[in-house]
Amino acid sequence: MIDLRPTSEDEAAAIVRAHAETGRPLAICGGNTRSGFGNAVAAEDRLRSTGLSGVVAYNPGEMVMTARSGTPLAEVEAALSESGQMLAFEPMDHRPVMGTSGEPTIGGVFAANVSGPRRLVAGAARDSLLGVRFINGKGEIIKAGGRVMKNVTGLDLVKLIAGSHGTLGFLTEVTFRVPPSAKTERTVVLSGLNDAEAAGAMAAAMALPVEVSGAAHLPLTVTWKFLAGKLPEGEATVLRIEGLAGSVEVRLEKLAAAMSAFATVTRLEQPESRRLWQEIRDVLPYADGTLRPVWRVSVAPGTGHRLVAALRLEAGVDAFYDWQGGLVWMRMEAGPEAELVRRFIKVLGGGHATLIRASDAARAATAAFHPEPEAVAMLSRRVKEKFDPAGIFNPGKMG
Repeated sequence: MIDLRPTSEDEAAAIVRAHAETGRPLAICGGNTRSGFGNAVAAEDRLRSTGLSGVVAYNPGEMVMTARSGTPLAEVEAALSESGQMLAFEPMDHRPVMGTSGEPTIGGVFAANVSGPRRLVAGAARDSLLGVRFINGKGEIIKAGGRVMKNVTGLDLVKLIAGSHGTLGFLTEVTFRVPPSAKTERTVVLSGLNDAEAAGAMAAAMALPVEVSGAAHLPLTVTWKFLAGKLPEGEATVLRIEGLAGSVEVRLEKLAAAMSAFATVTRLEQPESRRLWQEIRDVLPYADGTLRPVWRVSVAPGTGHRLVAALRLEAGVDAFYDWQGGLVWMRMEAGPEAELVRRFIKVLGGGHATLIRASDAARAATAAFHPEPEAVAMLSRRVKEKFDPAGIFNPGKMG
């Protein structure tokens, strides 16, 4: 595959126009850390954003940053850390679980709508995105949104680009919110709850006025893999509190007191808490160097454990839960079992399952993204035709 790395927006636009004129497809990517994610792309040329790098504008007082799409995520996070700010949506690093290398880019984060444990209170990556610049399939440079949070001009277009995985346009610049980072964090650990009991405990915790910013359940099959096996014995239901030190201590005590009605309670100090949530974010238990299929399943918070219980009657499944049980990470012991997974999701009220990792053969036989209802699929096709009439951007990636 030929790598094309433009160093300016105009150069990128010229490349797209040339490919549109001949109908020659382009694989769109940034750092390529999600290589293999989605369906196979039929393209011999790869257009990469890594030549478009650097922070364009950043005033911490405005809590907004603009960066070129190929800027390494680590560079963005380092600049924010110096000013006591953060990406609220806590993007995961796909490299460990997918076995890839390279450097994640800020454009790639938004193109894939990558969101971590804080998603349940801070929203997804797209909810922090204020503006974009991108090149459509005709080679035209498009600007949508802006730096002012209350400016809604082009906002729907901004949201549409987020999560489109490079199928609608080639991102060149992103503008996004950067709120203050938490000064302190602590985690409450409930030990010994089964999946159903944990779902009830997490629901009760989220209903308390203590601002829980992370809620996950780690069954026995995975508990020992977190914090190098130093979590308390038994299943672990973990609840995070963040903020100013004084506030965190008060809220932590209220949370611990309320949760003691459900299970034995212990507490993690800040260093262990931060490490634990990073390991949850990056799906550490399944970063095992294998190609055993891994699913990312989004369902209603009270449904996740029921889905896993149903699947275990017919297939080998290991799983743990984030987002109060609404995000289920599942590793299959044999094949992906896509039909089975998606059939049970439908029976239990709906949701979607995305295949994150599998062998090449399994990927070729499995739709990576959850099938859309026909009416939605028709709308998606019409949108794709408007943005990319020649169909050159990541053909086949999203189905």
